[in-house]
Amino acid sequence: MKILLGVTGGIAAYKALELCRLFVKAGHEVQVVMTQHAKQFIGPLSFQALSGRPVRDALFNAEQEAGMGHIELARWADWIVLAPASANTLAKLRMGLADNLLTTLLLASDRPCLLVPAMNRLMWQNAATQENVAVLQARGYHLLAPAEGVQACGEVGAGRMPEAQQIFADWQARSTAAAYPALHAFWQGRRLLVSAGPTFEDLDPVRFLGNRSSGKMGFAIAQQAQALGAHVTLIAGPVSLPSPQGVQRIDVRSAQQMLDAVQHHYAQHSVFISAAAVADFAVAQALPQKIKKQAGQKHLSLELIANPDIVAWVAQQSPKPFVVGFAAETEQLLPYARAKRERKNLDLICANQVGAGIGFEGDDNQLVLISREQERTLPMSSKHQQALGVLQEIMHLLTQ
Repeated sequence: MKILLGVTGGIAAYKALELCRLFVKAGHEVQVVMTQHAKQFIGPLSFQALSGRPVRDALFNAEQEAGMGHIELARWADWIVLAPASANTLAKLRMGLADNLLTTLLLASDRPCLLVPAMNRLMWQNAATQENVAVLQARGYHLLAPAEGVQACGEVGAGRMPEAQQIFADWQARSTAAAYPALHAFWQGRRLLVSAGPTFEDLDPVRFLGNRSSGKMGFAIAQQAQALGAHVTLIAGPVSLPSPQGVQRIDVRSAQQMLDAVQHHYAQHSVFISAAAVADFAVAQALPQKIKKQAGQKHLSLELIANPDIVAWVAQQSPKPFVVGFAAETEQLLPYARAKRERKNLDLICANQVGAGIGFEGDDNQLVLISREQERTLPMSSKHQQALGVLQEIMHLLTQ
């Protein structure tokens, strides 16, 4: 896909470098257009090195404009991403001003455009900025709202540019929704419950039993489904991932806490996807103080008890949602996954090989989707693309 990445003036311009890299890494063509103010914060050569294309920054360039270059750029792009989008540029775009290359090509383009505002918290809260954003959204522009936190000026609040990975994921989900209208129509308005990440079972106030699950697969599913129009509730174990835009997030730590959250919410959802890597066992009794190693001690014995089987519990309910489980295996992937689907009465199971260098913690994955009727292997791709495949399979099974 051809991405036109617009960069305006602001300290957050440096984050656009990583966003450019992510687009290129995913196989997209990127053309960066910078305003003159943006060049005060970061040099064009860095973007050229990442994108492989000279940065465009001048409206009046005899060589480029000989062929009406701003019109050519406006037609070249499949998507336009404006990150960071300054308050000044948002105001110009709302008013239809075209006093530089970026604002001119934005006015001359009919391509979808994602705006990622970044500015001081009071500038973001200002009534003029909020009105500009509302008008632009009403005109069809996509918006990823600013994040909250400490800003470069030292103040704290909403206005920070989201991290590049979150921007990329948001754009990827939106572009998917536009590219798959039937899938968008299916998920529009549906209620989806997703669990993601590991669970940590405390041994004492310092140590815990856990696993290597990053939560990326479950978060990708939640992100894609929300962009397709679903109402998504995400129950997340202890992970260091930003919340997907528009998703209701519930944070838990242990398997019991995750079960409690699932039991509270499952009945209000038509689909439950259990992507969490729930610990199979917990200690029988967590100690109130740190376990101390005694002099000369060679062994430590712990009594473990089985944790509740969350996905099996949901599948046993009547009525129940459409239930999807995951099977992460280091060996005999398909036999174990098939047996798990039948044993737990799941409508669909997503099997994936895990081990050194694959599965957990990585950005790519390969799933085998196993239902009662068929098995389908998804090609190796990003977890966001795998998430799309899972959502498509659910649509096929519920509409066949």
